[in-house]
Amino acid sequence: MPAVKQRPERPGAQHWIPPGADLDQLREAARACRGCELYENATQTVFGAGSPTARVVLVGEQPGDQEDRQGLPFVGPAGRLLDRALAEVGIERADAYVTNAVKHFRFAQSGPGKRRLHQTPDMGHITACKPWLQAELAILDPEVIIALGATAGRALLGPSFRVTKQRGMLIPWPTDAGEEGTRRSAFVVATVHPSAVLRADDRESAYAGLVADLRVAAEVLH
Repeated sequence: MPAVKQRPERPGAQHWIPPGADLDQLREAARACRGCELYENATQTVFGAGSPTARVVLVGEQPGDQEDRQGLPFVGPAGRLLDRALAEVGIERADAYVTNAVKHFRFAQSGPGKRRLHQTPDMGHITACKPWLQAELAILDPEVIIALGATAGRALLGPSFRVTKQRGMLIPWPTDAGEEGTRRSAFVVATVHPSAVLRADDRESAYAGLVADLRVAAEVLH
């Protein structure tokens, strides 16, 4: 009989989150996270970055190859395209906070030295890593959260989220039951991930759609 493949151990990130931590303390604690198996092959944890007083938080899927190497979110080609789109709608990257639903790079590699190919995180990874995202958002308490792609949308709004149906809409951000403290009445605006624009056959049209969605968020802030 063939060997039964064991499910990867995913205890969840909550075990590594120190109570009462600020963003810097969360970032430091996340370096040691073993909430799912992705830490085993990734170079490092890639935590969120940006202003602790940000009015807008952008949530992507996971770090890519360049982000995994540099330890910062959105520093590769998709990040540069995102910077351009944000500038076009009047959102300063310096006034925003950028992070990912999953903090480790998931990839496939056929051999040492071979190119690392992106693999989409599954719901198990999203669920295991969600406590980090919740902790970031609880501290930041933004006015608008921009979900960049389907993975980010599912992390924020649940597994039924569909970016094709819900992009560009102002969606009330559902707070989790049992959250402490008074929360701002924030909105989630979903759009495609910038990497999807880079892969699109009609890149100009895809970029225009991204900008149109980001403009919805910008109008709330302005």
